[in-house]
Amino acid sequence: MSIIYKTTLKPGKLELIAPWLPAQPWYQGADGGVPAPGTELVKTGGFRLDDPEGEVGIEFMVATDISGGEPRHYLVPLTYRSAPLEGAEHALIGETEHGVLGHRYVYDGTYDPVLQAELLALLALRSDAQMQSVGDTPDPTVTPLLSGPALPAQAAVTAVEHGPDGTDLTVETPAFAPFTLHLVRVLRPEQSAPSGAAPRAQLTAEWCGGQEEERVRGLFAVLHPAAG
Repeated sequence: MSIIYKTTLKPGKLELIAPWLPAQPWYQGADGGVPAPGTELVKTGGFRLDDPEGEVGIEFMVATDISGGEPRHYLVPLTYRSAPLEGAEHALIGETEHGVLGHRYVYDGTYDPVLQAELLALLALRSDAQMQSVGDTPDPTVTPLLSGPALPAQAAVTAVEHGPDGTDLTVETPAFAPFTLHLVRVLRPEQSAPSGAAPRAQLTAEWCGGQEEERVRGLFAVLHPAAG
């Protein structure tokens, strides 16, 4: 069960993400052009997943770049840990002080095995997404859709690859050929799964589109058979 503490975080999440975001291969800048210095971000949506062990915080944040031009909405999966994740030094976004939990290590969650496992569980309909800012409350706006047999609990991510179109996680299981779990990093309203292999599962959710608090919905992730 996730516990949301009303306390301080120094530096804040957006402060940590702002210098990290423009260095990612899928970053397009606020207006789709060359990244500008002084990236300015606002949080416009997201949700949480629960770690069954209660040790790792898991958040899928929508961070909107408003530095200039047309705002761009980015999906940023994060994990929060009380100790460093062994072998994941390259995935460390930064460190922060939590007013209740103390020192926290903040990671690009695509490399964190706890986030990987719980995202696969969500897509297999074995768990529920939780509200981003309210503890122990499912978020009904986060919608997984399963279009075939669910991947077994033994499914595991074996590789992570970032590119201009997003992040691909290679998923292997004892029962099926490999799958690719594609995370959409630049979110667009009403975006659907790309053409090609039929998706085994997909995830849609809402965020604030930026105009008069308008809520919009789009694709966050899609699971499909690996090519080749």
